[in-house]
Amino acid sequence: MRNLAEKWTAMPDWQTAVIDTPSFAIRSVSGLNQFLVSGDLATWSKAWGIALQPVGAFGQAMGDTYTVQVARDRLLVVSALPSTVAQGWHEQGFAVSTVSAGMLIFEIEGAAAAELVARATTLDPGKGSASAAISFAGINAVVYRHGERIRIHVDRSLAAYFWSWVATVGGNIASAEA
Repeated sequence: MRNLAEKWTAMPDWQTAVIDTPSFAIRSVSGLNQFLVSGDLATWSKAWGIALQPVGAFGQAMGDTYTVQVARDRLLVVSALPSTVAQGWHEQGFAVSTVSAGMLIFEIEGAAAAELVARATTLDPGKGSASAAISFAGINAVVYRHGERIRIHVDRSLAAYFWSWVATVGGNIASAEA
């Protein structure tokens, strides 16, 4: 019987995988916890003690714990610390779900990062959007800035596709600059 797995792109080792060109670099980020919070966001904010200041698409997130708006009543919380609020539905009107295993985080940096972003989305990075959940490289992703880098959260099941897209498009950018 044929091995149909040979048709699929091999999954990189996300702990060490890096695409490094003279004009940009991309790598995965590990060690961060990710939680989706839905419902009454103000009540959740008080329960966890985090200021409710979510960033949208291409917004600037700062610190070790921050929130990213992904829908009108939904946040992606990114934190170096685990949540002190229990998962599940809370009678105060919000729900918390851990999504760390389901989403990979990538960081892009370098002079050509803006060009890579321009090829990945039609959204103007200078104007942004209230929601950081956007179409990026043909898939749904959460995109914002953290420091000097652009962070992109993608579903783990689409990470290999995203990686091969960046390698292909990034290779085109690098060869055009040479």
